[in-house]
Amino acid sequence: MWILVFFDLPTETKKDKKAYADFRKNLQRDGFTMFQFSIYVRHCASKENMEVHAKRVRSFLPEYGKVGMLCITDKQFDNIELFYGKKAQLPNAPGQQLELF
Repeated sequence: MWILVFFDLPTETKKDKKAYADFRKNLQRDGFTMFQFSIYVRHCASKENMEVHAKRVRSFLPEYGKVGMLCITDKQFDNIELFYGKKAQLPNAPGQQLELF
């Protein structure tokens, strides 16, 4: 089983930023790894183990923002298609030419 936790948390005030950081740290302490910027995943050996971790995530939910949790099987996770685009590159700017006398 896999647990996906996806979230959209406010970061406008210092208190919001701390709640965001604490939530991410708690996910990482519980064995979640970043899948994308606001999506963390964790593999669980069984449904019972998945329920333990889902309950733990519920225990440290932040006060504000949106958090979703999706539990899927290994087979469903294997069906994910991932696409990676090219890394954005800055256009070559002409260099500054030095003149020596």
